[in-house]
Amino acid sequence: MKTSAIIVCAGNSTRMQGANKILLPLGKTNVIGNTLLAFEKCESVTDIVIVCRKSDEEHIKNTAAELGISKLHAFAQGGETRQQSVINGLRLISGDTEMIAIHDGARPLVKPAHIEKTIKDASVFGGAALGVPVKDTIKVVQDGLIVDTPYRPSLYITQTPQVFKRRLYFEGVDFALEHELDFTDDCQLIEAIGTKIYMTTGDYTNIKITTPEDIEIAKLLLNRNEE
Repeated sequence: MKTSAIIVCAGNSTRMQGANKILLPLGKTNVIGNTLLAFEKCESVTDIVIVCRKSDEEHIKNTAAELGISKLHAFAQGGETRQQSVINGLRLISGDTEMIAIHDGARPLVKPAHIEKTIKDASVFGGAALGVPVKDTIKVVQDGLIVDTPYRPSLYITQTPQVFKRRLYFEGVDFALEHELDFTDDCQLIEAIGTKIYMTTGDYTNIKITTPEDIEIAKLLLNRNEE
């Protein structure tokens, strides 16, 4: 299935103590470089759109050139919210694409095999998200008091990519815009129009770089994978 990847990295890195997380060194390149390499290796992915701040565009272009990334198609500027950022990227995808894969630029350790599996599952179910079962018991807390304990086997940590059939995703976007809804998760767009999303099981190494500790963990995981 011809798939356009929208890689979102327009955040302000507010929890990184002033560092721009997507440009932090990681392995032989940087965070966004590792993310680009994962999608470059996927046969199903035909083009990549990067959503970022204008000030980061030249740095990412240089990283892509150094790594020989051939699928980088366009750059879009970030919006005020994640949903708006994705919509900006949506306008630049290939006209004949069949599937849309949306990924956090700050998840540099995603495996190409897991991207391909999510695309395959989305082609069957209409939409699929990569994720892993939660390991800990989760509590619902109100005013400092535990009010509920959800059934753990039914709980998953949602990761990215999240992949959808083109028609279905555009329908979700139209619904959200019409009803002035703004979601922090792409699956919610599809859930809002009554469609269920398949959860593709990945692994726990697909972490998101959010705090300074995360980049150190990513380095350890990357070194282990290379060994």
